Parts: sequence; structure tokens; C-alpha cells
Amino acid sequence: MKLDEFTLGQVFQTKSFKLTKEDIMRFAGEFDPQYMHVDEEKADQGRFNGIIASGIHTLAISFKLWVEEGFYGEDVIAGTRMNNIKFVKPVYPGDELHTIVEVIDKQAAKKETGILTVLLSTYNHKEEKVFEGDLSVLIKR
Repeated sequence: MKLDEFTLGQVFQTKSFKLTKEDIMRFAGEFDPQYMHVDEEKADQGRFNGIIASGIHTLAISFKLWVEEGFYGEDVIAGTRMNNIKFVKPVYPGDELHTIVEVIDKQAAKKETGILTVLLSTYNHKEEKVFEGDLSVLIKR
């Protein structure tokens, strides 16, 4: 969809993604190797009583789910910024995540492009919010 096809307040819901312990440990091993993501024994004794996903992993899954819905298609040019990133609750192995996406701003930048900003709100299978953040992209008009 082009910028002009999106409307303020428009809401989309993505499909779900189930996270495994192996997914969490593999991602964290490469990008966020802190004990609560990669060391089961230490994580079991920690604040969260087990392995949890990296917040960056949760953000990446949220973005993946939104992009896979296909609304940007070939019209998106590039991401421009992320703001107000909040890791609300821990994500555990077995959690099934989905994202609600709301169009919160759109601005024409040039004759042929503009900036679209969406609010990504990600929930687990218990409908508990686990992540929230604004994402802006440069997109064709």
C-alpha cells in the first residue's frame, strides 16, 4: 500500500508466531548473550524463573509479523526511526505472539514519498502486552 492508502487510526492484526527455547537461545547467543537468555541454570535462579527472550528478539519478531502481512509490499523504501520502545513483560519459551498495528501518523515528505508511522503492540497468547514501539518508514505516495 502507498502512503495515501493508509488512514490514521487504521488497525491491522498479524498472524501468530510461537517462540521456542531453541529460538530464544539461538538469537541471544548471537545478538544478546546475557545469562537470562542463554544460561538455563542461572536463568532458573533469576528474577524471571527461567529463560526469557531478548527484548531485541521480541522487537524483531513484532516487525517480522507486521512486514509479513504484506501491506508495505514494494512501496516501502526504508525504515527511518523507531521510538518509544517498551519491553512490557518477559517473553518465555512457548509464548505465542501476535502484533496489533495502528497507523498513528503520516506525513508527505516529497511529491513521491512520505513518512508513515505505526504503533506496534505485541501480545502473548494470554493477551498480555509484551512489547510496544513506534516504527516510521519512508514509503511511496
